[in-house]
Amino acid sequence: MASYHLSVKTIKRSAGRSATAAAAYRVGERIECQREGRVHDYTRKQGIEETFILTPKDAPDWAQDRSRLWNEVEASETRRNSVTAREWELALPSEISAEDRSQITRDFAQELVSRYGVAVDVAIHAPHREGDQRNHHAHVLTSTRKLEPEGFTAKTRVLDSAKTGGVEIEQMRGVWADLQNRALERAGEVERVDHRSLEAQRDAALERGDALTADELDRDPELKLGPAANSMERRAKAMAERQGREYVPVTERGAVVHAARQARAAFRELRERLDIVRETYGAERDAGQGRVSAGLAALRAAAAKDRGVRAGPEDVRERLAQITGREDREADVERDGPGRGRERLREALGKSRGSEVEAGNDTENSRKPSVRERLDNVLHKPRETLGRQDDLEQDREDEVENTRDRDRGDGYSL
Repeated sequence: MASYHLSVKTIKRSAGRSATAAAAYRVGERIECQREGRVHDYTRKQGIEETFILTPKDAPDWAQDRSRLWNEVEASETRRNSVTAREWELALPSEISAEDRSQITRDFAQELVSRYGVAVDVAIHAPHREGDQRNHHAHVLTSTRKLEPEGFTAKTRVLDSAKTGGVEIEQMRGVWADLQNRALERAGEVERVDHRSLEAQRDAALERGDALTADELDRDPELKLGPAANSMERRAKAMAERQGREYVPVTERGAVVHAARQARAAFRELRERLDIVRETYGAERDAGQGRVSAGLAALRAAAAKDRGVRAGPEDVRERLAQITGREDREADVERDGPGRGRERLREALGKSRGSEVEAGNDTENSRKPSVRERLDNVLHKPRETLGRQDDLEQDREDEVENTRDRDRGDGYSL
């Protein structure tokens, strides 16, 4: 499922960071910082799929030389606590091609150039070999000053100001969502991303009468794991996969994130089942079938999802014919009656266990939990008290420490 992520961070001297080190690490190159007299060499870094630099039309030619570009950035800042660069971190949809991911990243970078007149250095990274293989992402590093024919000039205060910075970033979040959604549409994907907050999305769902989506969005934002917890959870997942057992989180934050993802997955499955039922029932009614026959058809279509039968671009009625066969529907109606049809429909949606009870197979080991039971297990699970403020402060400390490690050449990789 496509997901949205855009975060904006600053490269600050006060945190022991430099634009030259940040650029070298993200693009996997060797850059000598003339201000510090240090060499940042990340040429052994792997997983970098593409890099490129975009600048305003009247920028000097030396701006295409990455080492010269970021050394000029450092030279243009004289304060010891200067913010030398700004990073836009983007999640790229795994559902589209590598060419499309490259194009939408380039389009976003060009929008930054046109809007703020800055220099932009882009690195597109592949998923980490031990992590989620859908995690394609890009690091977009920009100067904090405008790049003009004579070099770097005025600061981009519109992004620095407390009054205008948030508005500008929110608008750029909308630009990034629009670029992704157009790419997903071109690829024939039905999923879309949304840059708005969960609360805003929930209010919009309630306004259009979509109670199920509103319930799904009635949750806290997913917690940030942080580098240390993320590494521990990746190792735990890999070990569980090797041992052929279910993954169990090993950190408090990992447990909360895992529970939230389980809840979203259960909601998605419930929605898929309801969509199957509505689609099939409507198609059967349009074809002249009675309510009971249409309900039984919807039952079979929903039950077929568990067997992996549902899929295909053909007409709904053709898919239904493949799943059920029309010749036995009327016999089912005569045998079961309308009441039994409704009961079987509830069973298919995970709201009843009737068929397993009748078959004598009502045991914990022989029955797969229904969607409703899975939702209840996740949503009613007690949530640990995490001390969020302390965690946020720890995240900031982790970020500083990890950055210092990267500047030292420790090879930390996203």
